[in-house]
Amino acid sequence: MLFYIIMGIVQGLGEFLPISSSGHLALVSSFWGFSADEAPAFDVLLHLGTLLAVFIVYRRDIFPLIPAFFTMVKKIFQRKFKLSEYTVNERFVMCIIVATLPLVFIALTGLEDKIDLVKNYPAAVGGILIFNGLVLMISDRLSQGSVDGTNVKPKSAFLVGICQMFATLPGLSRSGSTITGGLLCNYNREYAVKFSFILSIPAILGAAVLKIDDLTSSAISTEQWINYGVGMLFAAVFGFLAMKLLIYISKKANFTYFAYYCFAVGLAAIIYTFVR
Repeated sequence: MLFYIIMGIVQGLGEFLPISSSGHLALVSSFWGFSADEAPAFDVLLHLGTLLAVFIVYRRDIFPLIPAFFTMVKKIFQRKFKLSEYTVNERFVMCIIVATLPLVFIALTGLEDKIDLVKNYPAAVGGILIFNGLVLMISDRLSQGSVDGTNVKPKSAFLVGICQMFATLPGLSRSGSTITGGLLCNYNREYAVKFSFILSIPAILGAAVLKIDDLTSSAISTEQWINYGVGMLFAAVFGFLAMKLLIYISKKANFTYFAYYCFAVGLAAIIYTFVR
């Protein structure tokens, strides 16, 4: 039970703080002698827990996007291709879809399975964490942009999606990469953070759909379901807290401490590998 609680806390904090949940889960699993391949259903539930946190924090922004999706599709069929003809919510939906396309490429080509192999090498994860720290330091040095929901364009959203695609590497933070990508595209910090968090919805849902067989075909005991449920609950609670913390921190444009943390953990992972 303690292991599943720790994994839930790590997933919740790492998914939204710019420190990489996948990298930390891989390191914790390696230290504990646990392979994620042994419990793929648990991995799905952990991510669904953090997805719940996104819906709670951004519920007022997310639910208006549902009707906006259908009105956007209607305008496309009406051959209305000028961005000025779309509302703020319709444009947001369009940009989220465009930004998700690079992940679709990863899923269709089967690259995800090859990328997952990196999790078996703590030294490699540590090296990527150090690189993640460098990305965060770059983020702190980017100036405040002027792009928000009123003038965002799909082209810039696609570039943010490219950053999210590279963040499938364990050790490279999805939130840190996409926020940095948004800032490089001249997004203001508040919009970059919101776009990053809501962009996680199709990413997490897509991963859950691809692994739905793991939830239905695995022979999981009642005790294991309880353990998984507890881990999922902790992922949701700590994911909520992490999102609130990052929203506050991002306003002050200070990811430096997270960068130092990634340097320390990455170096420790490399040392641990060779000592072991």
